[in-house]
Order: sequence, then C-alpha cells, then structure tokens
Amino acid sequence: MSLSGSEQGLSLTFDDRGLLPAVAQDAGSGAVLMVAYVDQEALERTLATGRAHYHSRSRDELWEKGATSGHTQAISEIRVDCDGDTLLYLVEQSGGACHTGYRSCFYRRLDGTVVEDAEQLFDPDDVYE
Repeated sequence: MSLSGSEQGLSLTFDDRGLLPAVAQDAGSGAVLMVAYVDQEALERTLATGRAHYHSRSRDELWEKGATSGHTQAISEIRVDCDGDTLLYLVEQSGGACHTGYRSCFYRRLDGTVVEDAEQLFDPDDVYE
C-alpha cells in the first residue's frame, strides 16, 4: 500500500496539525481496541514494518505500540474511510491495547461501570514506571 494511494483514486486528508485518527480494531474478533493518531511518519513506519506506529499528541513524538509494554499490534490490513480523513487499522493484538492494562480502551460505560467481559490483562504499574 502506498502512502497516498493516488494510483487507486485515494487521497488522505490530514488535519491542520498533520494528523489522522486511526481506529485499531482486532482483526479476529472485531473488537474496537483503541483510537490514536498518526502523522505521515507514523503511517510510513507502520507500512514499512507491519507494526502499528502512532503519533503521541501529548508528547509530540512518534511511538511504536508495544515498544515499552511488549503488547504490540501487527497490522493485518489498513482501511481508509470514505472522506479519507480516518484510518482503520485491523490488527493482531498481543496482550492489552490499553495503557491501563485492559485489552481494549473501551472497557467502561459512560456511567463509569466496567463492562462485564472486560478483563485487566496486566498491571500498568509493573509495565510503566
């Protein structure tokens, strides 16, 4: 897959900060794992390595998912939405996707209760210092 996809009639529309939202979805179960942002460098690195890379808005830097925790995302497929302004990463998740230790970042309801099938896979205090 090329970055621009222009030979297939696709183009990507990055926001004014040079970012695109990327939804990470488990390729097998279909569970939504997380939402993060990519810039051109993160997308290029993802395409080159087959592992998910993102742009941290808070740290303003490139990061590879799982570089610290070991809970990586192998890319199965990347899709782009109809407007070209959001990506869908279909991934094979190793361990938890969420920095809180849960498989998915979407483990709570709006009222704060934890979803019944949510399971904390690791203790973040053991992984992140």
